[in-house]
Amino acid sequence: MKGKTFSRERDRREPRREDVEPPRRSGTVSLYGVLPILEALRSGGRRIEKIIVADGARQHRLNEIVELARDHRVIVETVPRERLDRLVEQGVNHQGVAAIAASADYVDADELVVRASEPALFVILDGVEDPRNLGAILRTVECAGADGVFIPERRAVGLTDTVAKSSAGAIEHVKVAKVTNLNRFIEYLKEKNVWVVGTSGDATMSYTDWDWTTPTAVVLGAEGSGLHRLVAENCDALVKIPMYGKIDSLNVSVAAGVILFEARRQRDLKQE
Repeated sequence: MKGKTFSRERDRREPRREDVEPPRRSGTVSLYGVLPILEALRSGGRRIEKIIVADGARQHRLNEIVELARDHRVIVETVPRERLDRLVEQGVNHQGVAAIAASADYVDADELVVRASEPALFVILDGVEDPRNLGAILRTVECAGADGVFIPERRAVGLTDTVAKSSAGAIEHVKVAKVTNLNRFIEYLKEKNVWVVGTSGDATMSYTDWDWTTPTAVVLGAEGSGLHRLVAENCDALVKIPMYGKIDSLNVSVAAGVILFEARRQRDLKQE
């Protein structure tokens, strides 16, 4: 097997309940922007309470939002643009529309593993705190057809309204689970015959040399600091994306895209 010089017998022990967080709903948030609200209405994945449209907004896709809202019996309210500006995060481009909606749900980590495709492809985020990066990663995960994302319970951004906006609607389709202890969860994935591959600029193996056609979870580190030491040590292997310019690293969301689409390329070739 390409890129592997080790083997391991793995048992089928179920995860300890303190290692994974059960699904939960964190309240209500405001969605804003055309794509996030369209995807929320199309998917039906969470309850939309009200659509708020700025008076005078004339975008064509706002008509589609209004029609979908009526189909789902969601109230549509037109308000002065100044009022809409006050309802959303300061400085964001809401594109003339916002929604009051239930926040995106987390899924059960064990269920996400059990119900993954074959071979599974997961993303584990080790302390990503920038909501725009998380949103961009969710968009990449959805576009690459990966099975889902695991994030730590602490010292990491959750599924906020900014994440929803940055994901361009992908948050409605990507399964996200929280785990209490990242290192224990990595061991659990290994026991489920999922290879855990970390990304590090200090790695000796190129990301193209790993066999991504096997069940794999790619671990991406926090902005700037990268993987925590214990997380890196617990990975089956570390890979790097070679840099050819003067900057020595990529944004974490860009790195996710490079690796996930390499995984997809290898898997597509294997199917031919």
